[in-house]
Amino acid sequence: MFQSSVFNYINVLDKAADASWLRNQAIGNNLSNVDTPGYKRQDVAFEDVLKKELGGSRYRTMDSKVASLKMEKLTPAIFRDYADYSYRLDKNNVDVDTEGVMLAENQLKYQGLLTGIQQEFSNLQTVMK
Repeated sequence: MFQSSVFNYINVLDKAADASWLRNQAIGNNLSNVDTPGYKRQDVAFEDVLKKELGGSRYRTMDSKVASLKMEKLTPAIFRDYADYSYRLDKNNVDVDTEGVMLAENQLKYQGLLTGIQQEFSNLQTVMK
């Protein structure tokens, strides 16, 4: 069987884009529930999972780290932010201004990830010519 690492970076970028999309939905839920008493904001854990899976060996190249990743472990997870204290009487911890900034940041990240995926496919196309 022929085994290739051509899609390693594309697979990681795809997982990161999925996590960014999921974060966009979580932020949308937060903004939708800004007036819901007792609601706790949601966020997505992915970057820390990716950092952990890439490992801390500074003597390995990024190519070898990405090649050794187990894609099934790169699963984004939504969590509720109970640690974020609420200064509101209704115990809701969603701040519209903060969520707006996080939404803009996440949209830029998502666009960057899509551009990265497109660039990787463009590189593959160039190599195949």
